[in-house]
Amino acid sequence: MFAYGISKEYSLYYLRKGKGASPHIVKYSDGLKDPLIGGVRPFEPLKNFFFFARERVIDGLGRPADPKAGGKPLCVLGVKNCDLAGLNILDSVFSEGDFKDPFYVSKREQNLIIAADCTHAIDTCFCHALGHEHFPQKNHDVLISELRDGYLLESVTWKGKKLLNENSDILADSGEKHIEERDHIRSISGAQVEEGIKKSEIPRQTEYKDVIKKSLESEIWEREAENCVECGGCNVACPTCHCFYLADIQKKAGGETRYKIWDSCMYKRFARVAGNANPRQHLWERLRNRFEKKFDYFPEVNGLYACTGCGRCISGCPAKIDIRRVLKDLVAEKKKAKA
Repeated sequence: MFAYGISKEYSLYYLRKGKGASPHIVKYSDGLKDPLIGGVRPFEPLKNFFFFARERVIDGLGRPADPKAGGKPLCVLGVKNCDLAGLNILDSVFSEGDFKDPFYVSKREQNLIIAADCTHAIDTCFCHALGHEHFPQKNHDVLISELRDGYLLESVTWKGKKLLNENSDILADSGEKHIEERDHIRSISGAQVEEGIKKSEIPRQTEYKDVIKKSLESEIWEREAENCVECGGCNVACPTCHCFYLADIQKKAGGETRYKIWDSCMYKRFARVAGNANPRQHLWERLRNRFEKKFDYFPEVNGLYACTGCGRCISGCPAKIDIRRVLKDLVAEKKKAKA
């Protein structure tokens, strides 16, 4: 009933239990089927809803496309904190500073995010190492915490308050016992994240400072890139990767349509310039650039690491490049050089 009410105003998406460790995001249609409120983050990143993989920015007549076109706004149910933290990076790129992306800004303003606590961890979770919690902190409208016999709901924004007020007839008042149960569940899932960090010996973010700058010529890059197939899967799965290119497509009837399309820093053509020159000709240089942007560039520019510890790139990499292993080896190399 709660979901049905939301679907009348929003195009509703929710997490559905999958066959593997990660659930998937699916569109609501005539009821929730195997929904997952708690659990862990889905395989698909939240950025898909705000930064489309392919988006028209100029229509076929050469006019700017309408950022607010496209029907009902979106609502995503069950969003986890690693994705919410990723919005900090996307916001800094697309909605802050002198130049703002009207398409991104419009979707951020219209859409509704219903976040949820992680109730357990999987072996690729390492959000704590990047300074992020396993439960939502910001960038959401409503917070749902799964309990043993129900859910604890909290409104965070005016949109969230409006939603809960509209559904007050199916909601009951919460008490101290519900908050205590939520905190107990959080402590258990948090301990699981910490256990995974300890097991994999993952360094904390306090050890990442200048770790790429000190290792620009390290053999680690060539070793890790040896099996890379340049698929760009790490960029697609990442909740913070945001590079794109513009493509103009000529229509038969005349006029051009311009699209904004996801790009990948792992592609050889990514850094190519006029005259076919390429400052990152080798694959290991492109892998190094990806790490440099996440762990050097963004901390310097806005004080944030462009990695949230979601572990999607680990799960999706056919070459088994593990971002945790790379960070661990880089930190160890830096310490060895100091000794």
